[in-house]
Amino acid sequence: MTTKNITDENFETEVLKGSKPTLVDFWAEWCGPCKQIGPILEEISDEMSSEIVIAKHNIDEHPNQPTKYGVRGIPTMLLFKDGELKATKIGATTKSNIVSWIKENI
Repeated sequence: MTTKNITDENFETEVLKGSKPTLVDFWAEWCGPCKQIGPILEEISDEMSSEIVIAKHNIDEHPNQPTKYGVRGIPTMLLFKDGELKATKIGATTKSNIVSWIKENI
């Protein structure tokens, strides 16, 4: 299972009303660190597909949700569970850091 693309239009359906916890990666084409963690998130998505949905939200194409959640720098990862924001992680980091952060919060 690969990452899902999330837009302003499908955010509520896919993230807030999703059946599993969802990590939303806010990113942009021009962001180097975003491109760095992209493949890491793909791996996590494959390895943890039974536990969590990994989604990507392009802030340039869909600016409403990042504004709503106060995203100021990217990459920013927001973890949602049961329709609520549970945790925030800002900046690129290692796969093991992301995995342990997810496990602490789901």
